[in-house]
Amino acid sequence: MRPRTVITDMKTFSEKYCTLAKGDIVVGLLNLKKNEEAKFLHLVENGVKLFPPALAQATSRSKAAQVYILGNFMVGHTFVARDKRDLIEQITNYNAHNIKEVVTKQDRLNCGLGINFWPSIEAVYNHASLGLMEFPFVVQPFVKNVRDIRVIIIGDYVEAYERINPYNFRHNLYFGGESRPYTLSKKERAFCLRVMRKAHFPYAHIDLMLINDNELYLSEINLRGGLKGSRIRPDKYIPLINKVHQDFIKRHLSS
Repeated sequence: MRPRTVITDMKTFSEKYCTLAKGDIVVGLLNLKKNEEAKFLHLVENGVKLFPPALAQATSRSKAAQVYILGNFMVGHTFVARDKRDLIEQITNYNAHNIKEVVTKQDRLNCGLGINFWPSIEAVYNHASLGLMEFPFVVQPFVKNVRDIRVIIIGDYVEAYERINPYNFRHNLYFGGESRPYTLSKKERAFCLRVMRKAHFPYAHIDLMLINDNELYLSEINLRGGLKGSRIRPDKYIPLINKVHQDFIKRHLSS
C-alpha cells in the first residue's frame, strides 16, 4: 500500500496534482483560477481528501454558488441571474410580489466593490440586456434598515461585531464604516452553525442580515476574510486556522 501524500502548500499541489490518488490529503485553500475549478471535482471523484472540503472552497469563491447551496438561508426571492432569460422571468415574479428596489452582487468581487443598488429589477435587465453587466450575478430585494453582523467562527473561537455606516448601505469597513462588538444570541449562533454544516465549512467568516432585531438571514460566507473591526489579530488568527488544519491531518493519518 502506497504511503499517503500530504500537501499543505500550493507549489507542491501544482507539482503533484496529476499523481494524487485515493487516500492523499490536500490541506489549505487551493488558489485555483476560474477555469481550473473542475479540479475540485476531479480530486473528490478520485478519493483525494480536501480540507477545507471542496464544497466549502467552491462556495467560498463564488457568490452565485452561495445562492445555489445556501439560498434557503437568504432573503426571499434571492436568485442567480445566469443570463438575460433568468432576469426577464424574474421580472414577473418581483412585480407580482411588489418588490421594487433591488441589489446585485457581482460573482467574485469582495469588500463591497461588486454590490450595486437599483431602483427596480427592470433597470437591472435594461443594463444587462445591453451587455453592460457580466453574468452570472446575484439579485436580491433591497431591504432597508438592516443591521450588518460579521461573525468569525474557528473551532471554539467565536466573535461577532456589527458594521455600521449611516451614509452607505454597504456598511463596509474599508470605505468609511465603523464597527462595534456584538453579542450573538443562541439562535444566531445556531443559525451560523447550520449554514456552516450545510456547506461543509470547518471555519468561516459569516455576514448576517438582522432585520427588526428578529429576522435573520445569511448575506455571505467565506472561509477567510479581513480582520478589520474584529478583536482577533493576525498573530492569533493564523495559529487558530493552522491548528484546525493540523488536527485534521492528525485525525486522517491515524485513521
